[in-house]
Amino acid sequence: MGSLSSPSIKTNPSPFKLREQNPSSPPKVCIVGAGLSGLRCADILLQHGFDVTILEGRDRIGGRVHQINLPSGPLVDLGANWLHGSDDQPLLDMAKSTNTEVHTWAEKGIWFGEDGKPLADGDAMINEVWGIIHGALKYSEENSESIDPDKSLYDFIEEKLLEKYPDDAEKRRISIQFADIWGTFVGSSVKKQSLKFFWLEECIDGANIFVAGTYKHILAQVAKPALENAKIKYLTKATRVETNPESVTVFTDDGKSLEFDEVVMTTPLGWLKKNKQAFQPALPARIVSAIDSLGFGCLEKVYITFPHAFWTNPNLSPSSQTFDGFTQWLAPTYTTTTNPHKWHQEIVPLSSFTPENAHPTLLLYIYGEQSQLFAQTLSRLRTPAEKDAFLISFFKPYYSLLPNYEEGNADCTPLSCVGTTWVNDDLAGNGSYTNFQVGLREGDEDVKVLREGVPERRLWFAGEHTAPFIALGTTTGAYWSGEAVGGRMVEVYGMGGKGRKV
Repeated sequence: MGSLSSPSIKTNPSPFKLREQNPSSPPKVCIVGAGLSGLRCADILLQHGFDVTILEGRDRIGGRVHQINLPSGPLVDLGANWLHGSDDQPLLDMAKSTNTEVHTWAEKGIWFGEDGKPLADGDAMINEVWGIIHGALKYSEENSESIDPDKSLYDFIEEKLLEKYPDDAEKRRISIQFADIWGTFVGSSVKKQSLKFFWLEECIDGANIFVAGTYKHILAQVAKPALENAKIKYLTKATRVETNPESVTVFTDDGKSLEFDEVVMTTPLGWLKKNKQAFQPALPARIVSAIDSLGFGCLEKVYITFPHAFWTNPNLSPSSQTFDGFTQWLAPTYTTTTNPHKWHQEIVPLSSFTPENAHPTLLLYIYGEQSQLFAQTLSRLRTPAEKDAFLISFFKPYYSLLPNYEEGNADCTPLSCVGTTWVNDDLAGNGSYTNFQVGLREGDEDVKVLREGVPERRLWFAGEHTAPFIALGTTTGAYWSGEAVGGRMVEVYGMGGKGRKV
């Protein structure tokens, strides 16, 4: 995979001397989890002669990076499907080297108001709200220490709109609805987004890019060294980790115990929240506090496939379509039967890619309370037909407003639906990725504490929750975090000269 490339991650000086090494027996490292961070960590360690074992609870690699074929055939990502930032972006480099198509959506969108009618000035209004959000990012970065931990991003936007439109309550009421879009970025309501630590949501510079060709080949490239040279035990869950100054014992759900020199936990933050008791001796109080304090959002996806992309003009190429971006429904009130909470809705057309990857499918993002309700409902329904009926009944009031829709037309009748249920997935931590919610008091220090781990007890952590600040909650961050831990371990064992600072 090549040498270390992650941005600098500052950690405290090691509170111990270099580990003693037996020349005839390389250090044995257990990595719990075969997601991007675990696979990248394995790569670094294998490059330097470590003996690496990966325990993976699933029957596959990838963790929250996972693809399936829709019933109609196309491959789609159930988990991550974005690259956040394009500058100094190793996963984008891999996309290019593997000929994985990426796509940048048109900035112009289609906006529907609460009555289901198009908003003529939707683009202007979202640009205004995004301007406030960018201002909030700067304000958070410059004033984090003095900001009330209980103040939300929503509060900030509301205040700025009041300053700008003090005498226009209706303008403020409509404009604030655009703030709900932030939930699709972090997996939780904008009302839960901490303003104090909003600056931690800043990403790598450059564009946000959709991985049209899926993460399949990117994942394969990251995984190649581990698949070829590590010992991977699938369908094996770590249930307890006992550490001491000399070794680590990992107990598994099949009743076995395995001894190692070091263990790297790449389990999601949500898993750590529910399994703090799995560590003996107990985790240090400061690490427990960090695990409890950081937020964990849930973003789910629904794919609805049609016989043909009825929303496109057959006389135009995909790149010329006017419907080539996001379509949003703001606090819809015309769907009280199916959506009494007036949850914001968002649709992206997957027909916009090149012919190799385009297909007549709509991708819908849901988050927070809606994602939890959907996951619970889908888990209760037993047959694909029942699940399709539920999803169609909920989303039809929205996709039926797209261009060229005709009731009863076969092309406008869904062939199949697929909905994700990460919130029901224990190995995913019953959610999607780390976020920063109101009430958080030491968010940056919480990340640093987890990033540091407990190396004196041979216990390390990696994952998107321990990433560099510019990549928290992202696949790139997960990749970099595994790289960083691997590099630190190389240094501790003196197996790479002075090691590498990552």
